Amino acid sequence: MKNSKTYKSAFIFLTSLFFLWGFITVLVDSLIPRLREVFTLNYFQAGLVQFAFFGAYFLLSIPSGFILSKIGYKKGIILGLLTLATGCLLFYPAASYREFSIFMLAYFVVASGITILQVAANPYVAVLGPEESASSRLNLSQAFNSLGTTIAPAIGAMFILSDKVKSTQEISALNAIDKEQYYISEAAAVQSPFIGIAVFVVILAFIFIFIKLPKLIKSSPKGGYIKVIQSKSLLLGAIGIFVYVGAEVAIGSYLINYFLDMNLATLIKENAIMKNISESILGSDSETLDNKAVVGAFVTFYWSGAMIGRFVGAHLTKIIKASKVLSFFAIGAILFIMVSIITSGFVSMWSILLVGLFNSIMFPTIFSLSLEGLDDLKPQASGVLCTMIVGGAIIPPVFGLLSDHIGFKIALILLIVCYLYIVFYGVIKTKKKALEINNNSLTQ
Repeated sequence: MKNSKTYKSAFIFLTSLFFLWGFITVLVDSLIPRLREVFTLNYFQAGLVQFAFFGAYFLLSIPSGFILSKIGYKKGIILGLLTLATGCLLFYPAASYREFSIFMLAYFVVASGITILQVAANPYVAVLGPEESASSRLNLSQAFNSLGTTIAPAIGAMFILSDKVKSTQEISALNAIDKEQYYISEAAAVQSPFIGIAVFVVILAFIFIFIKLPKLIKSSPKGGYIKVIQSKSLLLGAIGIFVYVGAEVAIGSYLINYFLDMNLATLIKENAIMKNISESILGSDSETLDNKAVVGAFVTFYWSGAMIGRFVGAHLTKIIKASKVLSFFAIGAILFIMVSIITSGFVSMWSILLVGLFNSIMFPTIFSLSLEGLDDLKPQASGVLCTMIVGGAIIPPVFGLLSDHIGFKIALILLIVCYLYIVFYGVIKTKKKALEINNNSLTQ
């Protein structure tokens, strides 16, 4: 009872971290269409935004674990928050000077802070209460992560994508005063939301200084990383994390461009129901908004589907083997991508949005299946798996490159291949589990 009272507030603040990094990760996606127009980028170059963001996971996941082992998890959380705030503040000069390299640096620093938070927050949530309810607490925290990813597209559409970005030719035609005013308004559209986030994060870091958190003592076996990479199940799971994150981020990053490519903004404005949905989410008349905002409002359904699916999946994995649920959800993602490829208009739009529902359980399920049987090597295994989040840095630019040359529809086949691997991994784990059950039955 004493521990419950002591750590209740800590759990609330830790859960806010899950919401925070989910919100910021998806808010990054809202900047891609704007950056593409401001800097006249092709889809491949725009995909480099995600390369800078998710590349931090590849470079810093294992080093973050080492740093945290030296300074402790509480100081690690504070370090992660301050790093995140620094990255958000870097968007101010990036927008003022319209320097793409500074934008890339800002993304990398933001992702570095999130990486540290990911490594630090998960073990804390697990120990803030009885061990038997650790899974429940983690699920609750992850639900708030999904809530962050659900809200972010609407915020991005309202504050980042709402005004029209002028082309290079249009800017050149402006006089000096109008051009200066345009640059100021352009910068403000990006600066305001990220400055607000930075202030909130600094306040949160200050609060964590006074929060009482349990001290974790971890004993890692020597040569842990060498031993852990010898696990075939872990390596297969690591590839699963790579392709899953890459596919999910690729869809989320290019949804707005995909919808614009299909001329959905015009169709939405001409359809009373769709127009009403867009205006309800944005709180503005669609006729006064840029087309990016009109279609961007619907990205909310992609991420909210992930939140709903997480609750559904949590129940399904209690009554059905997790590996089977994983394969089923991956097959569902494949089917709806195929529908989006062969159709157009609203059918194509809603089918690709429904992929978010099937993405929901993939990360935690692949993660947990990969850790099975590793016992005291789980910390090292977790570091390897978190490193493979770099899939979000590799696959989106490749998808963007394909889109530049062969169009979105055909490029989506790359994502089908990603989900086919996840189906394969689920089948492999199901067969392995069935074999273990048979062997146990024979030995009894």
